[in-house]
Amino acid sequence: MQLHILPIHFSDKNLLDSLSVTLKDIFALPVTFLHGSFPLEEGRDPIRNQYNSTWILSQILKQTPEESGKILGVTSVDLYVPVLTYVFGEAQLDGKVAVVSSYRLRDELYGLPQNPERLKERLEKEAVHELGHTFGLIHCRNPKCVMYSITYAEEIDFKAINFCGVCLSILESKKE
Repeated sequence: MQLHILPIHFSDKNLLDSLSVTLKDIFALPVTFLHGSFPLEEGRDPIRNQYNSTWILSQILKQTPEESGKILGVTSVDLYVPVLTYVFGEAQLDGKVAVVSSYRLRDELYGLPQNPERLKERLEKEAVHELGHTFGLIHCRNPKCVMYSITYAEEIDFKAINFCGVCLSILESKKE
């Protein structure tokens, strides 16, 4: 099995390269980049000025190869699901695809100075979290575990980038 990263309206090569190294280390799987794109306008809600993350997942599935592996879409657009104001990402539980967005992870969105290192850490944690869902992991009760559910960007800073022992054992059994 391997992990694939599919940039979707995302151009920060340094963040993508750092993300690929982190994912390779955390999941102990090879990571490759997929190249392809699709227009996002169909998934945009003009009233909310946001993009439906579930629609994006469906488009990733149409674009990607059939071989085994997990695909992580990485974007910089603002994501939502209809029942929530926004999401940092979404994944198919025990499925093949996930998506994360850097949009709401940026400090400057909240009136703070740019912090590229914090953005990198938040994006990596959210990517690990969403890929964890593709391996069947649900939200964890341990607030330090990367699978802990959060609502606000600053809460991401308090989580570790790693899985707790319970989540890690489940992940390892799913990778076999």
